[in-house]
Formats: sequence, structure tokens, C-alpha cells
Amino acid sequence: MSSLLETVLLQQQAVKLLLGVLVVSTAIFVAAKAAEPNPSCNKKCGSLDIPYPFGTSKDCYLDASFLITCNSSSNSGTSTPVPFLGFSNIEVLNISLDGELRVSTSVAHYCPQQSEYYNKNNSDIDLARQEFPISYTKNMLTVVGCDALAIIASSDKNYTTGCVSLCDSINGMVNRSCSGFGCCQTPIPNGIRDFSVSVTSVSNNSNVSKFNPCSFAFVVEQKEYNFSTLDLQNMQNKDAFPLVLDWAVGNQTCEDAEKNTTGYACKADKSECYNPTNGPGYRCNCSSGYDGNPYLSGGCNDTDECKTPINHGCVVNACFNRMGSYSCSCPKGYEGDGRRDGNGCSPKRSNAKFIIIALCISISFSILLLGGSSILLGLKRRKLIKLQEKYFQQNGGLMLQEHILNHGRSMETTKIFSNDELKKATNNYDESRVLGKGGYGTVYKGVLPDNKEVAIKKSKICDKSQIEQFINEVILLTQINHRNVVKLIGCCLETEVPLLVYEFITNGTLSDHIHDISCASSLSWEKRLKIAIETARALAYLHSETSMPIIHRDVKSTNILLDDKYTAKVADFGASRLIALDQTEITTLVQGTLGYLDPEYFQTSQLTEKSDVYSFGVVLAELLTGEKAISSFRPESYKNLSMYFASAVKEDRLLQILEYHIVNDSNIEVLKEVASLATRCLRVRGEDRPTMMEVARELEGLRIMEKHPWEKDNQTTEEMEYLLNTPTLSFNIENGASSSVSAVSGHDSMTNQLLKPLDDGR
Repeated sequence: MSSLLETVLLQQQAVKLLLGVLVVSTAIFVAAKAAEPNPSCNKKCGSLDIPYPFGTSKDCYLDASFLITCNSSSNSGTSTPVPFLGFSNIEVLNISLDGELRVSTSVAHYCPQQSEYYNKNNSDIDLARQEFPISYTKNMLTVVGCDALAIIASSDKNYTTGCVSLCDSINGMVNRSCSGFGCCQTPIPNGIRDFSVSVTSVSNNSNVSKFNPCSFAFVVEQKEYNFSTLDLQNMQNKDAFPLVLDWAVGNQTCEDAEKNTTGYACKADKSECYNPTNGPGYRCNCSSGYDGNPYLSGGCNDTDECKTPINHGCVVNACFNRMGSYSCSCPKGYEGDGRRDGNGCSPKRSNAKFIIIALCISISFSILLLGGSSILLGLKRRKLIKLQEKYFQQNGGLMLQEHILNHGRSMETTKIFSNDELKKATNNYDESRVLGKGGYGTVYKGVLPDNKEVAIKKSKICDKSQIEQFINEVILLTQINHRNVVKLIGCCLETEVPLLVYEFITNGTLSDHIHDISCASSLSWEKRLKIAIETARALAYLHSETSMPIIHRDVKSTNILLDDKYTAKVADFGASRLIALDQTEITTLVQGTLGYLDPEYFQTSQLTEKSDVYSFGVVLAELLTGEKAISSFRPESYKNLSMYFASAVKEDRLLQILEYHIVNDSNIEVLKEVASLATRCLRVRGEDRPTMMEVARELEGLRIMEKHPWEKDNQTTEEMEYLLNTPTLSFNIENGASSSVSAVSGHDSMTNQLLKPLDDGR
């Protein structure tokens, strides 16, 4: 009985032991499986790929520090999911298995002229829960501004440093350089997991607010930010930058982690462990010759080096992939070692006969192909010549040639270019030769055989019913010879739409020099007054001194070109204005540019000489204030510069809106007189405005008064009249056949019917 009891007790103990072994085995199996992600895990959040060990739920990541929370962004206004690091508000931009994690960090900005609600002069990030250090090799503290001081601090290492950026103008600044002049950068130390950036102004931006109203500071991946002088004004449009974090597994070294086979993260057979330099933990990568995810079982796969020639040293067709490597050997029929740095692969001698036969066949086929191509090219060339002859006749070429012969005019006065000449001059209208593009065509820079530079206007479409009038106008405009009017050299009539060839002006447009902050400070008041006088002379000449008055119709700062000596050249008038066919949009019915357009035009639909006066008044306001004709940065009621300027003059606020660097004690009175003249040009009723001749004379008188201020009070009316009628206002025009002028009927209607301007003004 006792022996039976002992047997039962032994059996019970054996069962318990077996159950214990099963429990332990199950626990080990579960622990091993816990290190592998669930196959149903979500591997994307929005556009972000989420590789293991990262994941979006408990069964999908290695541990809680690798959690990616996938939520809809409260700031984006869309339903697209946005990934965040753990339970923080740090947005994840990219995850690399090389141990780098890119996140988004905000920009701290301080604008002394703005309200406290607008300013955000702090930017911070805390990664203590994730235990991922901020990369000290990839990130930099960056400060942008001309009166900026930024401090970065970290509680993680009791670390504080800063950077100061000072300057009094943008002159001398170098783009892509952060040396303390407009931009400052400093590195961050190794191992920090949090920081706080604060930015302020040294002197409230009081001396630099014109071109740098705000100061900015942020920590950014170094290669993701390149300084530009435009950032001094427009950095407010950038509210976040990428930041690189270094991630690793746990806090053990590779030597310690490899001892725990169940918890060891390098699961792939062909994986290796290495220790990072920035903080504790270890990382895994695939062995040489393999790629993939080393944190997954079977995650490292063989790399086929033969698919990418740069990854192997074999000649073409001599690479053979091996597991974890590759080898070079020549294919059948060839011999050699197959390596680029060896003797490669060459045909075996026994194949020489077949190779010679194949080579002969290939040469014969090539000769036939070249012969056929030559015939086709010849036929195509002949067809092109006939088409060019057709266009030449349609576009009035015979009429223009007849006029030249009948009136003895040389080909240099009214030059007729061939299409081939202009193709060669523009390198076949290469994109690198584009000077500007508009809604109705493109302007190219061309170089003629004599190395003379020209601007070639290529429009999109024209009204064929106006060709005779177009030819007459070309004849008239090529006779214009005024130093302040862009010269029309000639035209090409061998294309579907005639091409116009003008002299090339080297120094860009007046608009570039006024509104580009890197150029505006170099445009002194003396230069601005000179440009205004020369522009007024040119318009007065077009209105009063040509055989038939010419209304420009689109006077604006982009249509006033400058040469290297800042001599003004009025462009984009007369035959340069193609009116396109089949345009139904309302915007195409308006002649001129909003902001410069005569308000009377909206009532009469007619533009007159006084319309040019109004537009010139806007240009004067631009020269005085540096403001654009239309600007969304001004209050709603003053978006139009003419309203803004007239209101300031009326309310005696002129000095508040003038470009600050053109004002000095010696020229204030002249500036006020020019402003008064501008307001008279901007009067609503055209009959209340002066003529361009009167405007030119008054500007000349103001320049003389500025040069000789002691004579201001002593000049008699007769003396002033004499000064204002000096030869500086004289114009000339080449003598040409008068019958060509009489053949032009209604020149004003011509500019209203034939050619539409391009936006670039050349």
C-alpha cells in the first residue's frame, strides 16, 4: 500500500515537472516571438515608411521607445495621417535603418514691430522619453537676422551657448554662407536629448527693419538649410525645418547584447552589430553583399551587384551574381578575366570570320540608313524652304522689300532677317537664351555674326488682317533714333508669326533695380532723377516729335530698360504689341497693366497721351518710395500705389514713405517738388494732367535747381523758360521716304490691333 502511494506521488511530481518545463518553454517561445512584429502591422503612416524596430502598436515595435503614433494633424486641415514620435507632438519625417531619424522642429522668431501674439521667440524639443540623442554631427544651431541674438540650452547636460548675427545692410553678404554676417551657425554637443532655443533682437531691429523686420533661430540638419539674403525678409514663410536624431537599441554594447540570444535585436542571419558614437545602445546592419532590414529574421537578402555597374568591377555582360558577392567571367564565345581593371573579355579567334561578316553587314546597313536619311533630310529642307517663302509673302515681306527698293533705303536701316539667321543667333531658341516670358510670347537674347547683341521677340499668334499696317509701322519705327527709346533694328517674316529684333539693353529693367533689395541701395536719387528725366523725354518724343503721335499704352518700370551707365531706354511700344486671336478671357481685353492703368480707361475703353502720363506718375511714385505698383503688404484701401502715394502727399506724410536712403538735407525740397509733379500726373481726369513735354521740362528744371540751389530764388521766368528749352530736350528721327509715313493710317489704332506686349519689356 505504501509502495503504491509512493508510486502515485512520484507520478504527480513527474506531471508537475513536465508542466513546469512546458510553461518555461512556452514563455521562452513567447519571448522569442515578441521580438518579431505581427505580420498585420501597419508599415506606413501617411507617406512615411515605418520599418521595424519602429511600429504603430504594441505588437509592432521592439519597445516603447520605437512607438510611432499615427494621428490626423490638427494643423494641416486635412485627414491625411501624420506620424509623431511616441506620444509627443514631434512629427516624424523619415526613418533610416542606418540609425537616423528625421523629425520636424519649429522656428523661433521675434519681430519687434509685431504684436506679442504674432511672435514665437522660443523653440524647444524634449526626447527624454524616447532616449534618442540629437545628432551632433548633422545638426547646427542657426540664427538669421541683422540684429539677432539666439541662446540654446539643454537641461540634459547643463549646456548653454549662443550665436549673434549682426549687419547694417545687405551689401557684401554671401549667399550660402553663415559666418555671422546676416546668418550665424554653431554646433551642438554630443549626447543631448533636449534643447530650448530662444531668440531676441539686440536693438529691436530699429536700424535694419526696412530689409530685416524679424530675427529667426532654429536647430536644423546642416545640409537642409542654405542662407539667402531673401531670408532676411521672407523667412516668416518657413515655420519648420528637419532635425536628425541618432537612434539605437537599448543601452547595452554589442558584446553585452549578444549574450542574451532571445532579446538580441540583430535577428537576420547575415546581420552584424556595431556600437554608435553618440550615446549608449547598439545598432545592426546587413553584412557586406547583403541589404534589407537586419532587425527581422530573414531580413538581409543578397545584393545583386550585377544590376548596377557602379557596384562591381566587371566589364559589360561579364558579371555573375553570387550569394553575398559576385564574380567576373566572360560569356560563351569570349575569353579573358572579365574585369575592367584586367584584360576584360575579347572574342575567341575561332569566331573572327563570323564577326567580320556581321561587321560587313552592319556597315552596309549603316550606309543604306545614312543614304535614306540624307534623302529624307533633303526633302524636309526643301519643304521648310517653301514654307518659309509662304510665310514671308503672307507676312508682307514683298511689300517691305518693294518699299526699300522704291525709296532707296539700305538693308541696314530696315533689316530683314532670315529665320536661319535668328536661329543661329539664339542657338536655335535655346532655353538658356530666354530673357523673359509673357502670356503672349517669349524674348530671347541673340548674338549676330558681327557679335552685336540683340533682343528677339517671338510672339505666339497674330492677326493676319493687319499685316499691311504692321509693315508700315515697322518702317516707321525703324526710323526712330532717340537715345532713350529702344531701337527696332528689323524683323523676320519667314515664320508663322513675325519676329521683331531690337537692340539689346544690358543692365535689366528699372523694376529690377528698384524692387530687388540687393540692387535698390545702389540706385541713388541722382540716378533716379536722371532715369525719370530720360523716360519723360522719350515719351514726350513719342507723343510730339514723331511724324505721327505714338501712344505707348503700357508705361511701367518693367518696360524701362537700363544700360551699364543707367541710361533709360523705353521699350515695348508700337509694333511690339501683338493682339492675339481667339482670346476670350476678360483680362486680355485690358490694354496695359493693373496698377499703372489710367482710371479713365475703365469708362472710355480708350487710351490717350494722358494715359501714358498717368502711368509715368506711378513710375515716379515707385522711384520715390521703392514700393511696387500693386502690393498685398499694404492696407486693403492702399494696395494700389497711386492711392497710397496721393494719400500720403495730401496728409503731409511724404517723408514717411520715401525710400530712406535717397533722402538727405540737401534734396528734400526737390523730392517734394517731384512728388507734387507725380500727384498731378496721377489726377483722375486726364485733362487735369500735364503733358509729357511739360513733365520733362519740369523735371529738367528741378535737376538744374538741385545742381544750382543758390539760383533758385534769383531766376526770372524768362531765365527758367530758357533753361527748360535747352537742346537737352531735342529729338531726332532719321530722314526717310516721306511716303512711307503717309502710308500709315491711324498709327494709334495700329498699336491697338496688331502686337501684344510681353511681360519682360524687351
